[in-house]
Amino acid sequence: PHLLRHLRVVELLIFGGSAALFGTLSYVTLAESARQGFIAGINGPWVLLIFTYAMFVPNAWRRAAVVIGMAAAIPVVLMMGFYWFSPEFQTVFANDPENVGKVFGTFMSMCLAAVIAVVGVRTINTLRREAFEARRLGQYQLRKPLGAGGMGEVYLAEHVMLKRPCALKLVRPERAGDPETLARFEREVQSTAKLSHWNTVDVFDYGRADDGTFYYVMEYLPGMNLEQLIRMTGRMSAERVIYLITQVCEALSEAHELGLIHRDIKPANVFAARRGGHYDVAKLLDFGLVRPTIQTTDLSLTQEGVVTGSPLYIPPEQAIGDTPDARSDIYSLGAVIYYLLTERPPFWDENPMKVLLAHARDVPPSPREFVAELPVDLEHIILRCLEKAPSHRFQSADELRDALLACTSAGDWNRELAQRWWHENGCPVKKKLDAEVLGLATVSV
Repeated sequence: PHLLRHLRVVELLIFGGSAALFGTLSYVTLAESARQGFIAGINGPWVLLIFTYAMFVPNAWRRAAVVIGMAAAIPVVLMMGFYWFSPEFQTVFANDPENVGKVFGTFMSMCLAAVIAVVGVRTINTLRREAFEARRLGQYQLRKPLGAGGMGEVYLAEHVMLKRPCALKLVRPERAGDPETLARFEREVQSTAKLSHWNTVDVFDYGRADDGTFYYVMEYLPGMNLEQLIRMTGRMSAERVIYLITQVCEALSEAHELGLIHRDIKPANVFAARRGGHYDVAKLLDFGLVRPTIQTTDLSLTQEGVVTGSPLYIPPEQAIGDTPDARSDIYSLGAVIYYLLTERPPFWDENPMKVLLAHARDVPPSPREFVAELPVDLEHIILRCLEKAPSHRFQSADELRDALLACTSAGDWNRELAQRWWHENGCPVKKKLDAEVLGLATVSV
């Protein structure tokens, strides 16, 4: 973000300039003291600089350790340089054995100062985070972090009066200084708030704290997203995939009818939740990249040359920068189905640009190459979703849903099987958290 870059420039000017000044003064001090027959101490200004940086510059401790380590090394390097290259310094050093202790003392004092400063940075960061988590945002009390997404961090929170558990997503003030970030954040909230379908995540509230932190509040979802499920348990059965994806089609149908394109459908943005006593309720998340199908002339929300979306599931037209439409979401949903059934996306490479090019020009391998028992009718649906030309794909989410429901495996997965699966499987840590959250809700009733 622009604001963070500006702060880093200011940091470089102030502390980099101070380091250059102290380095010059230390050099002059060592040279002058050597001419006068003694070795002067130079570590005082550097200790002051290190502690000032640690206390007043917000930083991750790893980044702070790098900067502090470099500052601590400068006086030691200066002394070693004088020892190797200054005859006057060598003479003074040889004439008084106590000078060995001075050099060693400089080395030890700088190491100690660096360690204390880095530990201090980490302690300060921990205290800041604990204080942040203990405070309120509007009517919501933060409880514990749940994770991080493209827009910021997500916390488990609770409404102070209603005692209702919820998920609170926020953008820190240092990121909120970027107008594009804020525009995307507000677009996510406003777009999701327009949607009322059971299979779209519910948004409860939206606001801004006194320190500039933007946040919005959505329903807490017991369960796991589909990417987590696949990583934990392996590929899904055809019938379960159909059961979940038909629900996503329902959510997309409403969004498309309102003229909204999701543009970032991926396994991590589809949640298999427990809602209303039912299991495997699909919830479509994260409308942060959503765009209206009718664009205004305001170009401030886009950046030329930037490809938005997740490379592994991006449609060809989006990969090359063309304007997506509802059929682009169909392509991404087909790529998600492919992943759920095979444990791999249609195209894979460590280089994201190669993945984008593959989506734009290559024919995906048949999913039956990886799962021989995959039903043929489901394979045909996947490959039709992944057609390069939008006109060759399913033309709507409703059409895709109807095709899935016509498969031979449709109906073989139901609520009872889903409930049994979740009782026997799932992530123990997440199940424990869900039980705690639901317990809070039960007590408050």
